[in-house]
Amino acid sequence: MSESVTLDPVDWRILAILQDDASITNKALADRVGLPTSSCHERVRRLRAAGVISGVKAVVDPAAVGRGLQAFIAIRLRPHRRDLVEVFTAAVLALPETLALYNVSGPEDFFLHVAVSDSADLQRIIMDQLATRPEVGHAQTHLIFDRPLTAAVRPRTSG
Repeated sequence: MSESVTLDPVDWRILAILQDDASITNKALADRVGLPTSSCHERVRRLRAAGVISGVKAVVDPAAVGRGLQAFIAIRLRPHRRDLVEVFTAAVLALPETLALYNVSGPEDFFLHVAVSDSADLQRIIMDQLATRPEVGHAQTHLIFDRPLTAAVRPRTSG
């Protein structure tokens, strides 16, 4: 979504509920926001069409599938060329351990979020998948000790 969409308080309530539980039925959602089901469905459809709601996913607990150790790996590339960045991102996104890859500003170029089975698995990723890549100049690992603390996108308050 490239343009900002104007949302009213009902839209924001719909978004808050869906961010908490996207599996809610349209009827239950409509009841919670005080709309007829058809009006609520139309609002959700409009929010999707405008790109405000960009997708719905199942959240899988990595530990439940044998990947209980998570880490962020801060990566600095060398040299900075678009073709090398594209090769790097494609290779890293193809790794089954990759949960997310963030292109960031600052001394590092990327933060790679991985979920692995144990420290040996993490070391294998670093040594065999990152350190061997010619475009990777530096990688620093940060272990994640707890589940992510997240917040929903909420309306701005004035003042």
